Amino acid sequence: MFIELTQRLGWVGSVSFLMIVGVAGAWGWQVYMRQKKRKALLSSPFPEGWEQLLKERWPVYETLPDEVKKRLGGYTRIFVAEKNFEGCGGLEMTEEIKVVIAAQACLLLAGRELKKVYPALKSVLVYPHTFVAGGKGIFGGKYDEPSARLGESWQTGTVILSWHSVEGGARNIEDGHNVTLHEFAHQLDQADGVADGAPDLHGSAAKTWAHCFQQEFKDFLDQLDHGKRTVIDDYGATNGAEFFATATEAFFEKSAQLADKRPELYVALKDYYGLDPEQW
Repeated sequence: MFIELTQRLGWVGSVSFLMIVGVAGAWGWQVYMRQKKRKALLSSPFPEGWEQLLKERWPVYETLPDEVKKRLGGYTRIFVAEKNFEGCGGLEMTEEIKVVIAAQACLLLAGRELKKVYPALKSVLVYPHTFVAGGKGIFGGKYDEPSARLGESWQTGTVILSWHSVEGGARNIEDGHNVTLHEFAHQLDQADGVADGAPDLHGSAAKTWAHCFQQEFKDFLDQLDHGKRTVIDDYGATNGAEFFATATEAFFEKSAQLADKRPELYVALKDYYGLDPEQW
């Protein structure tokens, strides 16, 4: 069959055909090996020291159910193995920084069975403290004046974080502020190509979320207009994307208050993340 094919294609065509087959074969082999490595990482325990590190630097880790811990461990290993971490502003990248960031980011995924971990994400840039950024609004807003920031999430596959803020957010698990959860909630929101507060959902789940989100966001804005205190940080009023990110912070760090004050939103987030932090 191959000889007959080469006769039909001619010499040049045959060479091109073989090159295509070779490239496809190499790509297929890479995919196979990557999947095999991910499967091994998912089934392997934490490297020595990682669990103790998380217990010391991220107190919420000890409160997690065993099933969540197990899935979180596998996703964290994949994250550390596949994502590029880069220290900026003089920060020396360490295993501690990678693990603390990766574990918090993967908490958002730990309620679901996944084959990939933030597939669009390529790099995590970490500054020692706040960093100055500015330019076109990340979510389609107007031009921003340069300002000090704690974190950013780009649709091009990059998350930028302040390590000082990451540490503080990990240590204080009840203040409703966690820059890692915030920026990686943006990554989930951006997965469908638009940062609008509607993560990548389909069918009835998308309709349910859209209805709940619109009602909750409107009510949130009304409360702020009337000077009322809210469980969700006021920054959520910026736009839909920020409302989703700040609501995510409240869901994980002020779960009881959010469930009490905004039960429908809590249930919607519980269904999306597949987790129920109020029970932790």
